[in-house]
Amino acid sequence: MLSELYLSYISQNKELTDLEAKQPKIMTFLMFEGRAEEAMNYYISVFDNSEIVSMRKYEAGGPGPEGSVMKASFKLGDQMFMCNDSFVKHAFTFTPSISQFVTFETEAEIDRAHEMLSQGGSVLMPLGEYPFSRRFSWVQDQFGVTWQLSLA
Repeated sequence: MLSELYLSYISQNKELTDLEAKQPKIMTFLMFEGRAEEAMNYYISVFDNSEIVSMRKYEAGGPGPEGSVMKASFKLGDQMFMCNDSFVKHAFTFTPSISQFVTFETEAEIDRAHEMLSQGGSVLMPLGEYPFSRRFSWVQDQFGVTWQLSLA
């Protein structure tokens, strides 16, 4: 029932901005439960040349909690992402089997990202040298999203 209400509400509010219409057809979509705006702000603090591109929030009387993110897009470097806050509770969350793979040009960049993304999260593979990379780590951040970080 809630899913039908959500889909109905979204279909009635399909306004696309010019920027959204020009976005790639394939994009990572992250579904949060009440922390989408916090996550976006956190991610743009980790990666240079990043920004929140657009954000639409639920209003009073909408299916989601007022002020939570209905739909947002953000850019990390050259990569676009979309996200929302699901007001429907699901029996699943993010899984390490799908992760964001990030290549860094300098050791300082990878060290900073590793430090920031692992705070409040967990380290799946410690930052170090591996047969496939001179410097690599795999972390799950405080929101549950996993990141493979590799030196170019």
